[in-house]
Amino acid sequence: MVTMTSASTPLAVIVLAAGKGTRMKSDLHKVLHPIAGRPMLEHLLASAQELAPERQVVVAGHGREQLEQALGSRATIAVQEPQLGTGHAVQQAEGALAGFDGDILILYGDVPFVRVETMRAMIERLHADDTPAVVVLGFEPEDPLQYGRVLAHDDGRIAMMVEYKDASEEQRACRLCNSGLMAVKSADLFELLGKVGNANAQGEYYLVDIVNIATLEGRACAVIVTDDPDEVGGINSRGELAEAEARWQKKRRVQAMEDGVTLIAPETVFFAWDTRLGRDVTVEPNDVFGPGVSVADNVLIHAFSHLEGATLESGTSIGPYARLRPGAVLKQGSRIGNFVEMKNAVLGEGAKANHLTYLGDAEVGAKANIGAGTITCNYDGYFKHKTVIGERAFIGSNSALVAPVKIGADAIVAAGSAVTRDVAAGELRLVRGEQLVKPGWADRFHDAMKKKKAELKK
Repeated sequence: MVTMTSASTPLAVIVLAAGKGTRMKSDLHKVLHPIAGRPMLEHLLASAQELAPERQVVVAGHGREQLEQALGSRATIAVQEPQLGTGHAVQQAEGALAGFDGDILILYGDVPFVRVETMRAMIERLHADDTPAVVVLGFEPEDPLQYGRVLAHDDGRIAMMVEYKDASEEQRACRLCNSGLMAVKSADLFELLGKVGNANAQGEYYLVDIVNIATLEGRACAVIVTDDPDEVGGINSRGELAEAEARWQKKRRVQAMEDGVTLIAPETVFFAWDTRLGRDVTVEPNDVFGPGVSVADNVLIHAFSHLEGATLESGTSIGPYARLRPGAVLKQGSRIGNFVEMKNAVLGEGAKANHLTYLGDAEVGAKANIGAGTITCNYDGYFKHKTVIGERAFIGSNSALVAPVKIGADAIVAAGSAVTRDVAAGELRLVRGEQLVKPGWADRFHDAMKKKKAELKK
């Protein structure tokens, strides 16, 4: 079958997200629950965006305020109240699509991982020579459970669609299931929806009935089948959310290794949706990547490290037990070691902070050395302040740098110093209390306390 081009045809996307999500048992809207650090709805919209839709409509009900806040102006919110079925839900988008003439893709907010290729295939099938009124995305799961069935001919033309509760035993024996996803021309969609009734087991207006109505009117409807049932898996509970996360992480780990990353214990590493890793990166066990992490080539990430919003240039290393928060940047060849935390801070080329250090709102020059237990005191209870450490500066162990403060190039801050004023380049700054020495005092104290304790026991 020859297909016509759909490249010039405008596209609109309708995303159904009006369900209450009661099985999730959460105050957060179901479709805003994250997978790989990104709300599932955002995963779906990002894929749809690659098709450059002219309009996006999200049909909401319960928790629509959360969706409005999350989406802003990126999509129009249509409200379904009350919820009378999937067909009724799609009808609520009619006002938002007034004047639109083109293709409409109907998606579900809790089915976040539909591939762009699949969406495109549905639209292309809509423009085939037989001009189907509706294109349905079908799938064949290992266990068809209570999915609606697609009864189709060998060429993909649909004979009938039926919801599980309304299906006969013979119809339930069919293994081709309805994902709920459809492609329909705008000229057909709302006309067909206007003919849908609710004479069924649920008393609802089923979206699938537009297929049966079009078929009875003598119009062709078609099904295309995804080769990956997980692609159309819905997420309705915490358990299903965890399963989706696990599937996503497994695929991402495989991709990372194919791209030249060494994962010592792949099953213990967790990536975010936008994690970027270069070649010859080694990731040890139990590392977690939050959103916004970019790692260049030849980087070593030791075990039990947590990264979020951080940039690691080539030849750097972190951990074990390092924490990089948003705005952390490690320049080429720099290093942080165990129990070091960075936030909104830059560690210059070849600089190092090997132990037990906090670098917040700081700029550390090239080849500077930050001693164990050093703290940049960046917060005064009301405002954040910056610490600047010059090139090759040496900060002794257990020092507190009270921002705003500048440490000059080649300067030395002696161990145990609390620095509150700028240190000039090449200067030594020693800030310690006078040591008091009392020979024999401790011995006399111990003797007195032992005597007192013995008397109390009498």
